[in-house]
Amino acid sequence: MSKAKGTGATGAMLISEMKEFAGFKKATQRYIRRSLDIAFNRSADPLDTWARDEIEAASINAQARIYRHIDPVRADIPDDSGLDMLEPFLGELVTMSAFDLGQDRLPAFAPYRFLYERLLGASVRPWLPSAFCGAASLPHLHPDRRRTLLQSISESAATAPGWSTREPVFWPEWVSKVEPAAA
Repeated sequence: MSKAKGTGATGAMLISEMKEFAGFKKATQRYIRRSLDIAFNRSADPLDTWARDEIEAASINAQARIYRHIDPVRADIPDDSGLDMLEPFLGELVTMSAFDLGQDRLPAFAPYRFLYERLLGASVRPWLPSAFCGAASLPHLHPDRRRTLLQSISESAATAPGWSTREPVFWPEWVSKVEPAAA
C-alpha cells in the first residue's frame, strides 16, 4: 500500500500540535475549543454546549459579536509588510486579541498563537507577535496580568526572521462525556 505524499510530515505535525494542546491548562483547552466552535459555528447552540452560568453565557454572546469580524480580518491579512494595509487589519486583530486575552483563559503567547493560527490561518503568523503585544499592553488588563502576558513571548517568537506557511492540522473539538455503563 503506497503512502500519500507528505502523509508522514502531516502525521508528525498532527502529533506535535496535539502534544502542544495537551500541555495547556484544562481551562485554556476548553476556551480554545469553545472559541473555535463559536468562530466556525461547529455546534448548533454554543450556549448549550459551553455556558455553565449567566456570566459565561454573556461572555459567549460577546465573543460571537467580536468573532463576526474574523472573515474581514482574514481577508485583510497583508501579503507583505507594507504599511498601507496595516491599519484596518491590525486594529481589528488587536481588538479581537484584547477580548480573548481579557477572558483570562489564554495565559501566554503559545496558546494565543495556537488559537489564532486556527481562527485566521497560517498567513497571520507574522502579525501575531505585534497583535499579542499590543493587546497585552492595553489598560483593560491588570498590570500583573500584562506583565505575565508580555513576559510569555519569547525573543525568538518576537524576532523571528520568517514564519511557516503550513496550515495547522489539529483542530480540537468538544467531546461529549460517555457514561461508563454506556461504554
